Amino acid sequence: MGWLPDRRAPTPPRADPEQGDEALRWCDPPGTEADGPGDDATAWSLSVPKLRHDIDQLRHLQGLGVLGTEYSRVIDSYQAVHDRLAAVGPGARKPLDAEADACIAPTYNRLLHIRDTPRVARALSDRWDPAAVEEQYLANAPGVVSVDDFLTEEALEELYRFCLESTVWFGNRYAHGRLGALMQDGFSCPLLMQIAEELRDALPRLIGDRYPLRQMWGFKCGPQVPADVTTHADFAAVNVNFWITPDDANTDEHSGGLVVHDVDAPLSWGFDTYNGRQDLIRPFLRRRRARSMTIPYRQNRAVIFDSDLFHASDEVRFRPGYENLRINVTMLYGDREEQAHHRHPPDHGTTGLRPAWRSAAFARVRAKR
Repeated sequence: MGWLPDRRAPTPPRADPEQGDEALRWCDPPGTEADGPGDDATAWSLSVPKLRHDIDQLRHLQGLGVLGTEYSRVIDSYQAVHDRLAAVGPGARKPLDAEADACIAPTYNRLLHIRDTPRVARALSDRWDPAAVEEQYLANAPGVVSVDDFLTEEALEELYRFCLESTVWFGNRYAHGRLGALMQDGFSCPLLMQIAEELRDALPRLIGDRYPLRQMWGFKCGPQVPADVTTHADFAAVNVNFWITPDDANTDEHSGGLVVHDVDAPLSWGFDTYNGRQDLIRPFLRRRRARSMTIPYRQNRAVIFDSDLFHASDEVRFRPGYENLRINVTMLYGDREEQAHHRHPPDHGTTGLRPAWRSAAFARVRAKR
């Protein structure tokens, strides 16, 4: 892999198909295209992609025999609400109204089923060398390493099934139909915690006891999502991001992955700034003459990187179908203020809007409990 000058052209950086995934070509400097309006709806809103996902998941669970025939009426009710909303437009959304949507309110965003996903004999594969990963990360600033064959085959299959079957995909405030699932809302199981623990043991110099697990989440998206939906940084010191949907779901083997920039977020920026203020992030990257690295999607590929680096998902072109949704898992270790590889002094020209890492949406969820 190699670093590339950042770009905001319609087509993201691409690997040269004749030279393999690691031979990336140079890109033009960033342009000035602006993102559309932000999506600040809460997780309790209804949207066409969210309803479509839930219908497909309920049918999937019925097919497995997890849910009985009594859920057929529930699915029909979801379909009716979906069709009414889709008639308004593919991007339409509305708040969940317990009276108007009484047919789905009892089941919407509920933990109807959590797949039993216990620990396995070994979660991390022995096909990669943790010591070599640490050396590459620590010796080559700013710290980005990709790892193939990340999990054992058993762990990968079990985790994929957990994501398909567990009704934990509540996060519905993201653009282009992306859905999120947070650790505190049910995205947790013994296997996920085993992976997190084995990573700390496998990478003692990079994570170890120094950086505890701070957060963990999953995202589902597809079949079509444009590149660079939101460039952002995360609140942690080390980010471990890995993909679990089978490769045959991806129609473009050179995309669907992650774009990482070689510039980290200023320590003076708060969560709301480095996680969503495109009007500040884009000019900042231009001033820093940011370069970018694109890591294409592969099932069971992990990208381990300095969580404070600005990054974004690459364009997604996956096949239709519930089991083809692109699923990524993110584990965040440590706090950005404590991480050892922050290379730039605080930029006091822009102050953060929120001192803690937690977003306003997270604060609202906690306040309701």
